[in-house]
Amino acid sequence: MVLIIILILICLYIIFITFKSYKPNEFNMFWYNFFKYILGPIFKFYYPFKVVNKEVIPLEGAVIFCGNHIHLMDQCMPILISKRPIHYMAKIEYFQNYKTRWFFQMVGCIPVNREIHDEKAKSKAISVLEKNLALGLFPEGTRNKTSKLLLPFKYGAVSMAFKTNATIVPFAITGTYKFRSKDLQIVFGTPFKVENDNLEEENKKLYNTILKMIKENKKKKRL
Repeated sequence: MVLIIILILICLYIIFITFKSYKPNEFNMFWYNFFKYILGPIFKFYYPFKVVNKEVIPLEGAVIFCGNHIHLMDQCMPILISKRPIHYMAKIEYFQNYKTRWFFQMVGCIPVNREIHDEKAKSKAISVLEKNLALGLFPEGTRNKTSKLLLPFKYGAVSMAFKTNATIVPFAITGTYKFRSKDLQIVFGTPFKVENDNLEEENKKLYNTILKMIKENKKKKRL
């Protein structure tokens, strides 16, 4: 009993020291893992999901995770699956609300003003890639609330990949976010580099890759 109390006090002390040393806008690996391993099991219980091809995720080097965006929780699956921390690009509104700002700052998200061509956000994202870390974004730029399988892609992902020689890891999410869902799935496609400065062509390649995976996933579920 005494040992348990001592361990709890040690954990509380570590959390206190970490939180005390935390500075606004600073990514903290401790808190990233803390939230990942505390909230992760809750997410998996509430939204059980199937993972396909997770072994293709590079374990090192600059990486950009790119996928379709159908739900607020889409970023959770790549984060829970990957052994590497992923710095997601998130809309600036999350950072303007004091109730959510602290969380998104502590887990390394990058605020993006979607009303403008946000060079500041792009610069921060490129900085992440230049450090050989992992970046996450949704090329559609917003959640897809239409009947279409995929919205048109913005050029940010392929542009940054070309400038930093980062590897793009495409993924496709299908199914529904319902309590104890039985059809939620994420599939990772073959990683590739953007070696052509024809960004329109490369963006089309990324779009078609993810669209193809979505169609294949839906087709398999019907069989």
